[in-house]
Amino acid sequence: MPDPNGFLRYDRRLPARRPVPVRIMDWREVYPPAGPELIREQATRCMDCGIPFCHDGCPLGNRIPDWNDLVRTGDWDAAVGSLHATNNFPEFTGRLCPAPCEAACVLGLGGQQPVTIKQVEVEIADAAVARGGLRPRPAPAPTGKSVAVVGSGPTGLAAAQQLARAGHAVTVYERDDALGGLLRYGIPDFKLEKHHIDRRLAQLTAEGVVFRTGVNVGVDVTAEQLRAEHDAVLLACGALQGRDTPETPGRELRGVHQAMAHLVAANRVVAAAGEERPAPATLPDGTPIDAAGKHVVIIGGGDTAADCLGVAHRQGAAGVHQLDLYPQPPVDRDAARDPWPTWPWLLRNYPAHEEGGERVFAVAVQEFVDDGTGQVRAVRIVEVTVEKRDGRRIVTVLPGSERELPADLVLLAIGFEGTEEQPLLAQLGVTRNARGAVDARPDWQTDVDGVFVAGDMHRGASLIVWAIAEGRAVAAAIHSHLGGVGALPAPVDPARQPLAAR
Repeated sequence: MPDPNGFLRYDRRLPARRPVPVRIMDWREVYPPAGPELIREQATRCMDCGIPFCHDGCPLGNRIPDWNDLVRTGDWDAAVGSLHATNNFPEFTGRLCPAPCEAACVLGLGGQQPVTIKQVEVEIADAAVARGGLRPRPAPAPTGKSVAVVGSGPTGLAAAQQLARAGHAVTVYERDDALGGLLRYGIPDFKLEKHHIDRRLAQLTAEGVVFRTGVNVGVDVTAEQLRAEHDAVLLACGALQGRDTPETPGRELRGVHQAMAHLVAANRVVAAAGEERPAPATLPDGTPIDAAGKHVVIIGGGDTAADCLGVAHRQGAAGVHQLDLYPQPPVDRDAARDPWPTWPWLLRNYPAHEEGGERVFAVAVQEFVDDGTGQVRAVRIVEVTVEKRDGRRIVTVLPGSERELPADLVLLAIGFEGTEEQPLLAQLGVTRNARGAVDARPDWQTDVDGVFVAGDMHRGASLIVWAIAEGRAVAAAIHSHLGGVGALPAPVDPARQPLAAR
């Protein structure tokens, strides 16, 4: 049985990040591997509580107490099997997920620090590679059915793997020149080095999945062609429509960009450079979007904003301000606002915040200031208070608090408005809802029979664990729709929501 006193004998510890002066000189991952003694110690802190709420915090239903105890006892092969039973890509989630499972850890109920679930997960995932690689699991026999998956992000890849292993012929269509969706060009290498994606793609290819890159479905291939060639279609195109602020004076100035444009440009030059120093990042039309030597202002307080911050440091920004509309969050959980085991509103310090820059809370942008030539030179901000009334956000300006921040490059990281409008949707007869997402029936089909939707395209911009969970669930629905033998795992249904206080 697990050690019932492990959490009393050991404190929560994570491996030390690479030193800031070293890591901002390259694009490698911030965290080095944890040593075997540290990871065994941390896994021992899991007490296998009678009702493990971490299961509810994680939409994948990961068997967290099981693989924690297997790591504690040194049975790494069994730990690898237990982890992969519920998660196709634990090396992605272990690096990128903010770990709602840890917020739901029962230790949090008693005022203790939660188990380092995410760190144990990534160490098991890396152990799978070290202990024999990611062995393919091809289907014993084909079903004769064919599925088209549009989009190669974590939802599309998870669904493709589940369907291929069930014997269906799967073709994944990706409009970019490389596979992975946001994992490839939206996530910086210092969070996820791309060899992890390539390793999984090799496994999927060996399992029979066919990939077609550089194909914009709806333009290069029509919906009619897609439906004629396949028995079912899965839409997994993500939620890439960035939220904008067109009403703010000066939005049209040069140097004001969507955050994702900055991240994609940076990722492309890093990928092209290999071991060499990356060239300055530019947009496809040649517009410079590199932060080198510039005063950068990032508007937004979430993951995307922190990613832009880390990129700006590595590109050599002269200075960075990160602006947040809301007040500075508390360091500890406010039980009245966010009772355990829900996801708490906390001050989250990402590795990028250690590397420099200044965070400014409770401010709003009033104007992007022109330098006289059509280029932004500053951002005019004002202090604000924010409150919710009847579900509406009320922003109140504090008179006399206006000031300017120097800005040569401004990045809008203020969220996403759903999936992009695209010819494929009109051709299929699929419409977006008021949130910019695509609704799914209880069986994951859209209003068009045989056309399924999952991931951010259905849910809106969300966490990678939800993307993979929906990919697994929609694969189960497609398998059933095609008359497949048996049932595939379906960890969530289309109406499932994260843990929340009622």
